[in-house]
Amino acid sequence: MLRPFLIALCLILPGLAAAQDRRPSHCIAIADAAPGIEYLHRASFGPPPDEFSVRVTYVNHAMFLLQTAGGLSAVTDYTGFLGTTDFAPDIATMNNAHSSHWTAAPDPRIPHLLQGWAERGVPADHYLDLGEMLVRNVPTDTRGSFGSDVRVGGNSIFVFEVAGLCIGHLGHLHHAPDSAQYAALGRLDVVMAAVDGGLTLDLPTMIQVLKRLRSSVVIPMHWFSGASLERFLAGMQDEFDIRREGVPSIEVSLRSLPSRPTVVVLEPQYLRDE
Repeated sequence: MLRPFLIALCLILPGLAAAQDRRPSHCIAIADAAPGIEYLHRASFGPPPDEFSVRVTYVNHAMFLLQTAGGLSAVTDYTGFLGTTDFAPDIATMNNAHSSHWTAAPDPRIPHLLQGWAERGVPADHYLDLGEMLVRNVPTDTRGSFGSDVRVGGNSIFVFEVAGLCIGHLGHLHHAPDSAQYAALGRLDVVMAAVDGGLTLDLPTMIQVLKRLRSSVVIPMHWFSGASLERFLAGMQDEFDIRREGVPSIEVSLRSLPSRPTVVVLEPQYLRDE
């Protein structure tokens, strides 16, 4: 009688241990509950943002610098060049669907470098918990070089959980997420989305994705010309407010999120030391 029980216990325990090693995402949990929980967490380029806030700086193309009040910094779709600065972030994410979203020679001072593409057919699987910031990814597929073949897991949507906020960067997105991917993303308060309408997702589909996500703040990126940006804004203005900040940075917090979903247009600017 006892032996079958012990065998079953041995089979169950490793699964329980693995579940304990991977803490559930509060973005996913909050997506099914009420928003409003705040977390006190720990930037190094310029003065830090206000407490309980995150500074989002549009550097170039698909690169954004995220800085916390306590001292952590992350750069998205890192290309190896941030500007005329000696600054190195704590975290850098990369996607290699296009050469303008990654580098083969990253700054060796970056302690946490997260590749968003599959290796040997295995999609990237990141869950980096640094206490004040948690970074995880949701893999998506990409088109091949000539648009006919598919690279399974060729891109990652990276989610940064910090100061009670859930901030998503869609990367080089080539298709609308499926239901499982939407569920894995959870609630996104802030999202950066490519709006070129060609190399990534076509504009009508990207607009549908963003209207389904219904993030409080949408920051367009990857706009090669004012024309694609204007087409994107025209397609969003029926359900989203439009704000043209005329600056590269904004600070966001749970308290400052707009009551109506808003597209915030930032002007890209490389970093430079004062």
